[in-house]
Amino acid sequence: MRETGDATATGGGGVREVKSAARTVDLLEVLAARGDRPARLQELADGLGVPRSSMYALLQTLIARGWVRTDVTGSLYGIGIHALLTGTGYLDSDPRVRAVRPYLDEASDAVGETIHLGRLDGLNVAYLATRESHEYLRTISRVGRRLPAHVGALGKALLAERDDGALPDGPYERHTPHTLTDRDALVADLAATRRRGYAVDREEGVLGIVGFGFALRYDRPAQDAISCSVPVSRLTPRHEEQIIEVMRGVRDRIESAAPGGRTEPQWR
Repeated sequence: MRETGDATATGGGGVREVKSAARTVDLLEVLAARGDRPARLQELADGLGVPRSSMYALLQTLIARGWVRTDVTGSLYGIGIHALLTGTGYLDSDPRVRAVRPYLDEASDAVGETIHLGRLDGLNVAYLATRESHEYLRTISRVGRRLPAHVGALGKALLAERDDGALPDGPYERHTPHTLTDRDALVADLAATRRRGYAVDREEGVLGIVGFGFALRYDRPAQDAISCSVPVSRLTPRHEEQIIEVMRGVRDRIESAAPGGRTEPQWR
């Protein structure tokens, strides 16, 4: 087959990276990470090391296909609606997300707090589903968002399922004054998580919020986790005991009922 010159060699057993595809993905990830801060052409070209003319052509192609949007002046760029449609397709097609959602409802009803399902994505956690508490409603849903794994109960529950040798040296990104930014402190916290069987986030990701995270061990090492988020103002010792008891029970039932086996693809 004739090569197009649009590929570079990688270390993946002779598989070659298609540069135009990699550039497109990099652009979409940059726009998605900016959230409500649109970008200008020169910013994107400089940030990705791409010639301005090439970046402009790529943006126009993606605008025509709905992956990027622009303002009426044509000078500002943001992520497009097709990114949402594709992300929704991912959630709808994942059998474990479908299986876990009813248990999030059950846990939230039992403790009256917000319950999350997340999945490890490198050293980050992506939020896949959330059942909001009627007592504490966030103005922006976390579904589809990512947080560094070290800042919250979901991520720490999943990091504790892995060898500490995979952790970077640090210092780590700080989200609140309580975030664990030192590697030794995080290693000690993960050791405590393993002893308890669940992770605790005391205002490390969001001020005023405590989280309790439980890895779902239907994969080894676990890829998914559930957590309960509760405002500090409502967290009494008795309520904390109730949350841990309910979440342990829900975790056990999810693991027992998780889809899998020969009929399900083993995604990587």
